[in-house]
Amino acid sequence: MKVSRVLLKISNLLVSAVVVLFLLAVGGWSAYALWDNAQVYSAAVSVQTQLLALKPETDPESAPGVVAESFEELRAINPDAVAWLTLDGTAIDFPVVQGEDNMTYLNTDVYGNYALSGSIFLDSSCDASFREPYALVYGHHMSDHVMFTDLDLYKERDFFRANTTGTLVLPDRVCRLEIFACLVVPAAEEHIYNPSLWREDVSGLLQFSRENALFLNEEVLNRLEGEPDARVLAMSTCSTEFTNARTVVLAAVG
Repeated sequence: MKVSRVLLKISNLLVSAVVVLFLLAVGGWSAYALWDNAQVYSAAVSVQTQLLALKPETDPESAPGVVAESFEELRAINPDAVAWLTLDGTAIDFPVVQGEDNMTYLNTDVYGNYALSGSIFLDSSCDASFREPYALVYGHHMSDHVMFTDLDLYKERDFFRANTTGTLVLPDRVCRLEIFACLVVPAAEEHIYNPSLWREDVSGLLQFSRENALFLNEEVLNRLEGEPDARVLAMSTCSTEFTNARTVVLAAVG
């Protein structure tokens, strides 16, 4: 009986020790995960702060509206830079790059360094001059207004109605953006993620938006439907409504 009690006591101590070690390991891993996550966001914010100093200058009084020399400063950092995107009322104020494929900048920042936050990038099949009817831009969904997280704001009715403008600065001109739709779609949605559908015109995309958008700016959409040369910029990020959900904000490019 004594031996049994001793064995039971030893067994209980071993179980307790294993539980304690397990909890310590879980706690250590959780602390590391939080630290690592903070590092990712800190790095993304740091890069964004640095890049803002390179935001191309615009001149409202000149015909193109952009100071070409200032865009070249950005391209000196990365020749893949094709635009600078700003959405008014949000923290979205980033250079847009375009790689050889859509994996190039998924986890690479504008400086060419590995970064989980990646870059804001134009679909590799789209026209870098933004003169074709449709352009698709991607960005990671993070938090604290980093990268394309603020696209979520357009899923709030009041915000969508109050914030409808932005700018797309290109090497030779400045384009005005007018937000006209916010959608949540699957990652495989052809209307959004197959730019080749809209090489000639975006009439089918506009109809899709009218039928599926969470919110619409009817005035802008109606105008686009009457323009044979309408151009649309789609901005996409991950979402949580369902598996492989994506938030997409559409803007008229003027």
